[in-house]
Formats: sequence, structure tokens, C-alpha cells
Amino acid sequence: MMSLDRRLHAYRADLAESGLRGQVDAAAFADGEPFRVTAPVLPLRGAPRPGASLDTELLFGEDVTVFDRRDGWSWIKAARDGYVGYAPNDGLTATESPTPATHRVATLRTFLFSRPDLKVPPVKVLHHGSLLRIGGRSGDYYELESGGFVYAAHIRSLEKPDTDPVETARLYLHTPYLWGGRSSLGLDCSALVQLAWMACGIPCPRDSDMQRDGFGDNVPYAGDESVLKRGDLVFWKGHVGIWIAPESFLHANASDMCVAERAFAQTAAHIEQKGEGPVIGVRRPPMPVAAP
Repeated sequence: MMSLDRRLHAYRADLAESGLRGQVDAAAFADGEPFRVTAPVLPLRGAPRPGASLDTELLFGEDVTVFDRRDGWSWIKAARDGYVGYAPNDGLTATESPTPATHRVATLRTFLFSRPDLKVPPVKVLHHGSLLRIGGRSGDYYELESGGFVYAAHIRSLEKPDTDPVETARLYLHTPYLWGGRSSLGLDCSALVQLAWMACGIPCPRDSDMQRDGFGDNVPYAGDESVLKRGDLVFWKGHVGIWIAPESFLHANASDMCVAERAFAQTAAHIEQKGEGPVIGVRRPPMPVAAP
């Protein structure tokens, strides 16, 4: 059997995705079925049990392929970044004829209401980057095809992506750090990068090693900060952050337990003092044309 990344390739001894036929040994292969995330935030775990590692999270409106459903769990592959794992069934809904998303939540978070009325209790909290399918408009609110209303000023068409991933990432300042997290309630270092670039319409891998190995262009770096440019991604083993300026380095980190912005030299020294090693790479990711 070929050596494949289980985070991005759905295969087990008993079952694998059809695209891996001939590449892996499995008792059966499946195309899977289309489902959609209906929970505000859906955990994707490494095993089908509540206490298993939180590998990442999916947001409301994201599409997935389900290969197996049993004992309250679905084995899935996310359409947005290809991540594979186990998610609870009650956060997913089958979509026989999937329709593409038209809009996204552009603020840090917003509410889904049962009526276009700010005085009614909200039905759900929707997080930045959630995907929406708009069916109509009622005053200051958009109505979703699936039901419910969201405040229109908090929503943006997918045809109008953000123009500066650095400023988008700054939306998350002081958001709590959460290993595997990917929402405005809590997120990790690589999720901050992914969500910021995705909001600009630029696909981005989920984990820091994936970003280090293939997101943007390599920047030769040997400790001279003058080679860095605004938006460069700086990597340590298992960690990534966004270089903005000498006195401004943005990252979700476990020392502050939140998204923090500090001087780069101070950050790098602190990380090395903790025994987590030196910088191991710098990448210059794709940037929107309109970004400064």
C-alpha cells in the first residue's frame, strides 16, 4: 500500500474513497454521499468518539462527502480543504442536489434569526467564514435557502472576497487559542492563516506543515528580518505566524492562549527559550492583487 497522508486521503482497511482504487488496499471502495454542515461549528476528530483528538473543525454551510455512518458518527472528507476525519451525525444534513454557496459571513460572528427581527431570540451563532446560500432579502436581512435570516451587513458575496489577508487575520485578535479549533470561539495557528487567506478567495491548506511545504513561495531566511515582507508566513516546528512589520507579528499561540500581535524578535526569542527551536522556514503566500 502506498504511503498517503491520512489527513487528506480517506482510507481504512475496510473502506477507502474510490479515487484511491489501485493505490491502497481496502476491502471496499465508495464514492461517498454529499452532506452539508448544519451545526455552527462541527468537530472533526481522529476517531469516532467524543474524547478523540480534535483535528480540525468545519463551519456552517461547508460541504462534505460521507463515506460511512455508524454509531452516531460519520467518516467524512471536507470539500473545502480535503480534510478527513470523524464528525457527529447530528451536525450534518444530506444534500441530494447540492447548491453552491453564494455568500459568507464576513464579520467575526453573527446571528441566525427565525424572523427578520433583531428582537427575536437567535437560532444559531454563525462564525466568520461560514458559507451561506441566500434565497431572498427582507429589509436589512438576507433569508437563507435553508431557512432563517441573517443581518445583511454582516454578509458578503463570494464574488467579493477580502483584499487583505493580514487585516482579515486581525479580526481574530484576542480570540482564544484552541488546538484544532477553526472558529471565532477558538482557533489554532494554522487555522488563523487558513481562514484569513480563504476569506480572500485563496485556497489554503489546513495544517502548518502543509502550509510550510506548499503554500506560496519559499523565502530564503537565515535570521535577517530585512528579507521579510508583509504577509510572509514564518514557521517553527508545529507553529506558524504572520509577519507584518518588525514590531508586528500576528499568531494564535499557546503562550498567550489567544491570537496576539507582538514584535517578531521578541516572539522568536520567546519560542526558542521555551525549547521549541528556531525558525525552520518562511513562505511568501499568494496575495490578492488589491492587497497593499
